[in-house]
Amino acid sequence: MVHLHYELSLVAGSVAVALFVCYLAISIEQLLFKGLRKELEKIVLLGSGATLGAAIWCMHFMGMLACDFPAPYSFDYPLTILSYFIAFVASTFAIWLNNRPSLSFVRLVLGSFLMGLAITGMHYTGMMGLIVEGYKPRYNVLLVLCSIFIAVSGTGLTFWLSFKYKNNIKRKLLFKAAIALMMALSIIGMHYTGMAAVRWDIGDHALFEGLIASEQGILIFSVIFVTSLILMAAFVVAIMDQRLEERSRQLFKLNQELANQALQDSLTKLPNRSFLTEYADTLFSHHEYHHDKLAFIYIDLDQFKTVNDGFGHHVGDQLLVQLTARIYRKLSNNEKLLRIGGDEFLLIIERASLEHTVDLAEQILLTIQERFLIAWKEIHISASMGIAMYPEHGQNLQDLLMNADAAMLTSKFQGRNTYSIYNYCVHQEEIKSQSRLVNELYKAVEEQQFVLFYQPKFTCSDYQVCGVEALIRWQHPQLGLLGPNLFIRGAEQTGLIIQMGYWVIEEALKQIQIWEQSGRHYFPIAVNLSAIQFEHKNLFSTLEQLFEKYPINPAHLMLEVTESTAMHHIDTTIETFCRLRSMGIQLSIDDFGTGHSSFLYLKNLPVNELKIDRAFILDLKANSKEEMILESIIRLAVQLGLIVTVEGVEHQEQADILRRLGSQQLQGYLLGMPMPIEELEHMSLPKLHV
Repeated sequence: MVHLHYELSLVAGSVAVALFVCYLAISIEQLLFKGLRKELEKIVLLGSGATLGAAIWCMHFMGMLACDFPAPYSFDYPLTILSYFIAFVASTFAIWLNNRPSLSFVRLVLGSFLMGLAITGMHYTGMMGLIVEGYKPRYNVLLVLCSIFIAVSGTGLTFWLSFKYKNNIKRKLLFKAAIALMMALSIIGMHYTGMAAVRWDIGDHALFEGLIASEQGILIFSVIFVTSLILMAAFVVAIMDQRLEERSRQLFKLNQELANQALQDSLTKLPNRSFLTEYADTLFSHHEYHHDKLAFIYIDLDQFKTVNDGFGHHVGDQLLVQLTARIYRKLSNNEKLLRIGGDEFLLIIERASLEHTVDLAEQILLTIQERFLIAWKEIHISASMGIAMYPEHGQNLQDLLMNADAAMLTSKFQGRNTYSIYNYCVHQEEIKSQSRLVNELYKAVEEQQFVLFYQPKFTCSDYQVCGVEALIRWQHPQLGLLGPNLFIRGAEQTGLIIQMGYWVIEEALKQIQIWEQSGRHYFPIAVNLSAIQFEHKNLFSTLEQLFEKYPINPAHLMLEVTESTAMHHIDTTIETFCRLRSMGIQLSIDDFGTGHSSFLYLKNLPVNELKIDRAFILDLKANSKEEMILESIIRLAVQLGLIVTVEGVEHQEQADILRRLGSQQLQGYLLGMPMPIEELEHMSLPKLHV
């Protein structure tokens, strides 16, 4: 067995070549790919790989030539060329990997193993191509494995350092030198460990030996093994650090996505109301400095609920997505679209002029009117828009949104499918007030800021009180007592009318119980049922619970339903009326004559009272057409066994005509206005001519 000896000058030369080549490769690689055109990247990559591979290959053979072989030697050219090809592939792969935008954990591990195996493959293929006359190489398994460990660990550390400090500006030369040193040590360590693993024997012997026999061999192995362990430990630390960085990047990405979701609508991917607050602050500060104008276009889809009800919410969602895409294509860089509600959008225009804003609003209206094809269904929809300009129509976001919303509601009142520009007027101020009241109505219901007023009904014959009607009033903390005309419509739109309606019924039952116990007779108390409450699924169960809570005579309660509500679904109405009558409650048809009822249906409704709308007596005079119509209605109603009550009576002449026509009951300001319970109980009878 022959041990190899080395020419120290050639060894030092190979080390110097390795250091120089690695530093040069890193420097050239960073310069070549900086600002390079795409079509040249592959050519430059192959050229750089060929150059670096040749340099590594030359260092490898310089290290081999530093050995003092025991006999003349030659090279097997196919294997020698193959070793260069392996070095070329390894170098190209290293340069490619180093120019990726990121180094993931998996890419680091795989890249390290592939590059390390490629370098060791080049070395041992080159050794296989070395032919020493009369001698055969024999390899020590442990040292071969150590050379592989050194190659894998060293290349892994090189990749890790390269990416970790890739964008480092300070001490750039120092980091480049450190990376080049790590790369060179990996190649040198692998090479000379591989050379230490080989022994030259005379004749045929086994290719590998498992143990190191000599003391010198044990010493060499110990040094190499400890070096391998240090490199492997450093490699493991690098892998753990890379894994930690990978998880940190993933966590940062998730946090960024969560932050974006908080400011982004999940369906349309448009900015939402949370984004609007921050965006508006930036806009106002910028445009106040530059004295530019802003335009706020409030967009509300008309009858969007009918799309969801008729085709399903999934179709409605797709409609919103397609509509967003359509509008977005119309916008320029200084125009931003936001979704601030279910079917409500806000378009903000920077550096706006009124002419451009109006022109864009018209374009968007036409775009929205074009048909949508969703799930093989053709859908047509329109929108109402309101325009508010900054700073003319508001100095802050709240005022601008309120004014744009008021202008949008004006578009609704004008027939929809149009736009309106905010204009300070009584009508739009009323709309704004209505919007504010609707918003405050939630708190009013929660705190029960309501009171009941009672308007009495009188007999036609002697003007005696024959019942009262409970009418709700809102005791607003700032505005005082508000009539139902200011908040009932908003209550119906928000669904709060149901809670308010049940509150009125409960208060009426409380009052009935008090009057029954005190012996006063103002029965029945009439309570108006809204259309929403009349069709509410919990109507009967709620009434039954209230009757259990307040044990009163059910006949002392009368529920009034408007004619239009009663005739909406006549079959359902008859069924509901029958069930209410079975509970002992009296029923009344309110506002009779304003809808589309007929006496054919009326005869089938189990009601007690017919209230004729005040519209029939506004111009009532003797021998007028109104008298003829009223006479017919009263006569037919009486023949059907109904009590006829006429509301809105304000003059003595009207009362005289109605008494003559056969009306049983009257209600109106002539006889008694709506009043608190204290005034009702101390009210004196009206002194009218009978």
